[in-house]
Amino acid sequence: MNKSINPLIFSTLVVTALILTSLVTAPTVANEERTKKDLSEIQTALKQSQAELAAQRKYIEKSQKNLQQHELEIAKNAKALNIAEQSIRDTEKQQKQQQQQADALEEKRLKQQHTLAAQIKSAYMSGGHDYSKMLLNQENTAQIERTLSYYNYLNKARIEQIDELKALLIEIEEIQIELEKTKQHLVVLHKEQANRQQGLIAAQQQRKANISELKTKLSSTKNSIDYLKENEKTLVTTLQKLEKEKSKKVELLGLASSKGKLNWPTKGKIEHSFGQHKHGGIDWKGVLIGANEGNNVHSVHNGQVVYADWLKGYGWVIVIDHGEGFMSLYGHTQTLLKDVGDIVRQGDIIALVGQSGGQANSGLYFEIRYKGRAVNPVTWCRRI
Repeated sequence: MNKSINPLIFSTLVVTALILTSLVTAPTVANEERTKKDLSEIQTALKQSQAELAAQRKYIEKSQKNLQQHELEIAKNAKALNIAEQSIRDTEKQQKQQQQQADALEEKRLKQQHTLAAQIKSAYMSGGHDYSKMLLNQENTAQIERTLSYYNYLNKARIEQIDELKALLIEIEEIQIELEKTKQHLVVLHKEQANRQQGLIAAQQQRKANISELKTKLSSTKNSIDYLKENEKTLVTTLQKLEKEKSKKVELLGLASSKGKLNWPTKGKIEHSFGQHKHGGIDWKGVLIGANEGNNVHSVHNGQVVYADWLKGYGWVIVIDHGEGFMSLYGHTQTLLKDVGDIVRQGDIIALVGQSGGQANSGLYFEIRYKGRAVNPVTWCRRI
């Protein structure tokens, strides 16, 4: 037996008991006056209770807006962090390529310098000092001309090598300057990444406190079942609206030919199954996949994004139209990486796993619908 009694019910029972007692023990006139007084007290208590309930609902709405704002901050920081990490990877790749180019140029410079040194040494060892004597010797004109041509050819080759070496040194210096700029840019990116990470942690802490406060208020109101039903109704209404208003610009072929062959949107264990009983006669219309926060969420098939926004009870939600009446939904995400109208291909990263929408643990809510009716994702996706 439930030992806790609603204060309103308790006060009503007490007042009702007083009414019955007064009707039995007092004269008719006194009973009438007493009844009017008790009725007035009941109406006053009812108004007070309704006012408290209305105040609680307003507070819940405010908490839900705060939750949405905190999850917006989480989404912004997570998305920025994702972009920063990609930029760091690209910059590190560029840095590696520049370093390889610099090393190759340095190796080429050393070879040219070694070759030039060898030529100079060879010229010296072969008696280059006889050049002046040769000019004074006028006996063999043909030999003089051949020797002069030979010396001119060697000098020209050395000059060209020296010029090429100078150009190579300039190119090496330019590469080193670019490499230093890349390193400095990398330092800035790492600093920005650290700041984004701190911002993400702060927003997550605020969100955690907000969820705790929201749960406390929800437990003291009418019933959490009404909250779940309202969320369910919101989701169904949104999907029905999307079914009518979805874009027809892109030809999409649906999922019929891919039944049983689709990959799951993220790796993890199914925490709640399709059709599993919730509360108050509500069943799961999709599956809840337990996964680590920040994991990638992939599109299960080619399609077009028709919804990408925060939805009460489901947090950050993205819906993809696959054509022929098929749609897929991904909820409780940390952040969305695609916008309405974007065309996505099978396997594209569309979001990151999170716990938005008031979830205690991280995970991904996943639905597949055909002409507005939810179908079991297990029959459409490969076995885990």
